[in-house]
Amino acid sequence: MPWNRNLKGRKIKLVHLLTLMAALSLALPALADGRVIKQRVSPAYPEIAKRMHIAGVVRLEVTVSTDGKVVNVKTVSGNRMLSNAAEDAVRQWHFAAGSEESVEIVDMNFALAQ
Repeated sequence: MPWNRNLKGRKIKLVHLLTLMAALSLALPALADGRVIKQRVSPAYPEIAKRMHIAGVVRLEVTVSTDGKVVNVKTVSGNRMLSNAAEDAVRQWHFAAGSEESVEIVDMNFALAQ
């Protein structure tokens, strides 16, 4: 039946789309809400977390000075085994300069490769 072939093609396209979305989520380790990130450092995935198959998102509250340097980082949510690595990486980031100090929310995604 012609509608059956069309449905099969759509399923394949959906699988390709989902694969692309998964690849993009691995390529973009973190997102910040407000100021532009000028320099980003990826976190080192803790070896013990890898062995235990721990993955997920760590949400951080990042205080950024007027010149774009990170002055304070605090974990808001996420697995404690991943949060130290996320905090260490974000402390090395540089944001765009701003007129005043700001607090940015950063989501750091830790995903195990399939």
